[in-house]
Amino acid sequence: MREPVELRRQRILGVVQSRGAVKVSTLAAELAVSVVTVRRDVEELARTGKLRRGHGVARPAGEPPRLPAPRSGDPAADGGSVTLVVPERHSYLYEILHGARSVLEESGVRIALHIAPESPGGERPLVERALAGGARGLLIAPRWRSPASEEADYGWLANVPVPTVLMERRPRAGSALHALDSVCSDHWYGTFLAVDHLVSLGHRRLVLAARDDSPTARTVRAAFAEISAARPEVDDWSTALSTPDAVPGPGPGEPDVPGGVVFSAAPAPHRGAPLDLAALLHERGATGAVLHGDVDALMLVERLAESGVRVPQDCSVVAYDDVVAALGSTPLTAVAPPKAEIGRAAAELLLHRLAEPAGSHGPVRRTELLPALEVRGSTRHADRSDRTIV
Repeated sequence: MREPVELRRQRILGVVQSRGAVKVSTLAAELAVSVVTVRRDVEELARTGKLRRGHGVARPAGEPPRLPAPRSGDPAADGGSVTLVVPERHSYLYEILHGARSVLEESGVRIALHIAPESPGGERPLVERALAGGARGLLIAPRWRSPASEEADYGWLANVPVPTVLMERRPRAGSALHALDSVCSDHWYGTFLAVDHLVSLGHRRLVLAARDDSPTARTVRAAFAEISAARPEVDDWSTALSTPDAVPGPGPGEPDVPGGVVFSAAPAPHRGAPLDLAALLHERGATGAVLHGDVDALMLVERLAESGVRVPQDCSVVAYDDVVAALGSTPLTAVAPPKAEIGRAAAELLLHRLAEPAGSHGPVRRTELLPALEVRGSTRHADRSDRTIV
C-alpha cells in the first residue's frame, strides 16, 4: 500500500528538521521512493515555507543571513566576493572547501577560490590580491607545515581588514590570532576514539605512525602520547614517522631535524628511508596501530601484508582522516573528522559576521566539532594465539 503524500512529506520535514541539510537522493533512499517524487515533495514544502530548497538538498526553514548592501565607494560595491584559500593537493581540506561552498552558494554569495602553493607564506599574496579586488570576507585554511611557518602568519592574518574565519586550524593560545573566529575538529577527541577502540578490543601495546607536517598531525601525535601514557591498560606505546616526506622541512630559522618528533623509545626513519612498520610492531610487541593519514595508512598496510603481517589478525589498524580509508582491499577502521560540517559551520559563521551592522562585532567564536569512529574490517579483538609478528 502506498504511503499517503501528506505523511511522506511530514517524514521529510522531520528528517530535515532533525539533521539540517539533507540530500534529496538520501531522502529518496530512506523513504524508498524515487528522487523525482522527493524533489516534487520538497518543492511543494518549500513553496509553503516549511523548508528551503538548495542544489539537490532540502534545508530547514529560516532565512539565511542577509548581507548588508555594500556602502557607496566600498570596493565591494561591484559585488565583492567571499574568498576561500586552501592549500594545493590537500584532499582533506578540499572536503571542507566543498562544505563551505554549499552554504555560500545557497546564500547567493559569490565565491573566489584561491589554491595556495606549497611554499611557506604562499597564502599571503593570494589574500592581498583578493582584498585589493574587493573581497568582503575570508575563509582560510593555511598549510602551516611547521610551528615556525604558523607563527610567521600570525601578524598579517591578525590585520586582515575583513571578517575572517580559520578552517580546521586552532592558533596557539595567547597568540595574535587567539581572538580570531575559527572552526575546527577536536583532534584530541579523535585520537582518544582511536586509542579507546583498540584498548576496548584488548590491545595493550600500541604504535602510532603519524605525519608531522600539519597542525592536525602535531595534535594527533601529542594527544596519542598523552592519552596512551594516562591509560593504565596500555602496557607500551610508541610513535614513529609514518613516511619520510611527512616532516615540514627546514623553514626560516628552523633546523633540519630528520625523523620528526618521537615521544618514546621507538625509532623514527631518516629521510629517504620508509618506515618498517612490521619491524617496529615486532620490536615493541604491538598488536594495535593508529596510522595518520589515510594514504599513508593504506600504503603501510600493504607493506605489512608484504612482510607477512595480517590485518586485522596480527595487528588491528585504525586510520586517521577517513578520506580514502574505506577504499583499501581491507577497508580500514578510521577516525572521521566532520570535514564537510567544518566547512559549513565556518561559512555560516562568516555569513553571520558579514550580516552584522558596520562597526559592531559580537564575541569571538572558537568552535570545535567532534570526530566519529567508523568501524570497518581492520580491527578485531586481540587474540594472542593468532598472532605471528612476535
